[in-house]
Amino acid sequence: MNIKDLLLGVFVMIVWGLNFSVIKLGVSEIDPLLLTALRFTLAVLPAVFFVKRPQVQWRYLVAYGLTFSIGVWGMGSWSMQAGLSAGMASVLMQMNVVISLLVGYFLLKESISSMKVIGSVIAILGLALSVSVTDGSVTKLGMLLILLASLSWSITSIIVKKAGTKQVFAFSIWGMLFAPLPLFALAYLQSDHEQLLTLDLLMNRSVLFSVFFQAYPVTLFGYWVWNRLLVKYPLSTVAPLSLLVPIFGLLGSAVFYQEQIGPMKAVACLLIIVGLTVGLVKLAPLKAYFLQFKLAIKLN
Repeated sequence: MNIKDLLLGVFVMIVWGLNFSVIKLGVSEIDPLLLTALRFTLAVLPAVFFVKRPQVQWRYLVAYGLTFSIGVWGMGSWSMQAGLSAGMASVLMQMNVVISLLVGYFLLKESISSMKVIGSVIAILGLALSVSVTDGSVTKLGMLLILLASLSWSITSIIVKKAGTKQVFAFSIWGMLFAPLPLFALAYLQSDHEQLLTLDLLMNRSVLFSVFFQAYPVTLFGYWVWNRLLVKYPLSTVAPLSLLVPIFGLLGSAVFYQEQIGPMKAVACLLIIVGLTVGLVKLAPLKAYFLQFKLAIKLN
């Protein structure tokens, strides 16, 4: 990866990591589902009029839009209103990698390498340890909601795979077209329609910043860059960049919300990140390096 693309990729990871703190800012003011509805409304309009619809069946677009908006970011935003810190949300959201492996193995009958199994076990140990964090940054409801968000993220990957599209950016834009109305409806039911009726009074600077940041730098710009890198480089080259998201998520929460990272939390987060890293390692190259190392010793 050339230096320009690498820096662009790292910048997007910073934006995605800080996004959790920005969401926390928004949900402290308005209903999380309403915040998410506003985000996807701005992200899809007017962009959908300038992006050609991908040649896939409508059911895939609808399924993706609902799962990605309500499942991933609706539940993810709600988890932070339910007491989960922005830093822990950014780390626990990455459990979607492990969940995807389990879903792929049990439902899609996909094979799993030994390194992915080892990495998954390490990450699950980190998840289990994070439950014991007692500094107020982890709540039972928040944990449940963020794991639902992680599961939904795994489901969106399956939907994209089943759709068979190579126009991932266009697919995401047209899928998000089906996000706002269901989110507004759920927000109406959850908040007893009071916030919808007084939305103009709730749109203060914090809410506006949160909505615009999520809609444009995070969603449109971020996914455009990410998909561009995926097309240009192998997945094994691009995927490790995503490990920076929880790191910047934790840093952002520590800076903006003074989140304390004690020993227990640090170990839990480290186990999850290390587990995800191990899962990205390919065993075959390691064997080749080991054989080369043994050969070099014999020659010497």
